[in-house]
Amino acid sequence: MAAGAAGWEPAPVVPLPSQPPASLAVDAPLPDQLAMGLAVIRYRAENLRIVPVYGPAALDVSPRIGHIHVTVDDAPWHWADGSGDPLIIQGLPPGPHKVLVQLADPTHKVIDSKTVDFVITAQGGHH
Repeated sequence: MAAGAAGWEPAPVVPLPSQPPASLAVDAPLPDQLAMGLAVIRYRAENLRIVPVYGPAALDVSPRIGHIHVTVDDAPWHWADGSGDPLIIQGLPPGPHKVLVQLADPTHKVIDSKTVDFVITAQGGHH
């Protein structure tokens, strides 16, 4: 059918709700790095791109975008990160620690979250 003909409509845009749900995968830090007082935590998002774009208008971007929130040891605060790079946390004292990683939409609404528990076995330093 030609454009403008009766009954012709453009193909519908795929609405955001039809996208598969976004999810978060977080890897445990490597033991060798923990022994040096360093926690390097790799993560990845499924069905969402991690980018530093924020605000309500970004909810309409397709494919879906977002960022992460990071909380260390139940601190009363967190930081937001949109780099997609591994988390590098240093300066923690020896002992058990946990890091909460939350996948969030551009308005900071949490979509998924994972907690990583680990033990810093020695104070930092190079061998």
